Amino acid sequence: MWVAGAVKVSGCLAAFSVTLRRCLKLGAAMAKSKFEYVRDFEADDTCLAHCWVVVRLDGRNFHRFAEKHNFAKPNDSRALHLMTKCAQTVMEELEDIVIAYGQSDEYSFVFKRKSNWFKRRARPCHGVELISCIFSFLAPPTVPFASKFMTHVVSQFASSYVFYWRDYFEDQPLLYPPGFDGRVVVYPSNQTLKDYLSWRQADCHINNLYNTVFWALVQQSGLTPIQAQERLQGTLTADKNEILFSEFNINYNNEPLMYRKGTVLIWQKVDEVTTKEVRLPAEMEGRKMVVTRTRTKAVPLHCDVIGDAFWKEHPEILHEDS
Repeated sequence: MWVAGAVKVSGCLAAFSVTLRRCLKLGAAMAKSKFEYVRDFEADDTCLAHCWVVVRLDGRNFHRFAEKHNFAKPNDSRALHLMTKCAQTVMEELEDIVIAYGQSDEYSFVFKRKSNWFKRRARPCHGVELISCIFSFLAPPTVPFASKFMTHVVSQFASSYVFYWRDYFEDQPLLYPPGFDGRVVVYPSNQTLKDYLSWRQADCHINNLYNTVFWALVQQSGLTPIQAQERLQGTLTADKNEILFSEFNINYNNEPLMYRKGTVLIWQKVDEVTTKEVRLPAEMEGRKMVVTRTRTKAVPLHCDVIGDAFWKEHPEILHEDS
């Protein structure tokens, strides 16, 4: 048995040696190109290891886009649901994302700390680098390129926005392609990541409260945008709440949570019920049966992420092996 095992290992090493020689010969041929030097200009934009990688995208010049496409003010539920649909598509395509948060025309995607995205496809292998690629399975996980994170997320999101537009804006044609910009930030600890998401949700509250009062003054009181802006200059949160309640009978706390808190996307198991036709060999016609399947999907929540309750309820998000 030992002899047979030794022969088998020897055969595998011989086959691997032949493959390695062929790859090195190919790499040497490729390295002879006189244009190879241009690769020296490629910037090294790797992300720090063992950190949370966050990609945040924002709509480019979306004030104009919203005006041209007749978005409702201060919030258009169609636009917000479309943004969430696009974010779900991104999460389904890029499964290393553990949580996403969106509000207005922005979305943040958090990749797990141990993500090894593009460890072999960050750039092509040539010459000596080919040996490193072949033996990469022996090395520690490599760190992904920031540009790969950003470009994949933004391109997937933007294409989904165009693809699903008519599902949410049936009577409004898409007049021109929307644009999105993105950035990549790494956060070294769980607390800094939680603080980042808390910052984005606090920003959602501040902006939405202001916009709710601003558009109430414009649409219901007849003020011009400049007059409404002057009316709100220097006001605090309590002042804005008082204007809403005393002048428009609006209790801000009763506004939809999606507007006040934004949207959180996390992975959850969901039961999907479908109807399937089943036909037994002895039967001429099939019978319809209800089938329930459990799938893991990116589920939208409209809840508070600033306090500890959310993180205690969903500890798997920050778990190292989630």
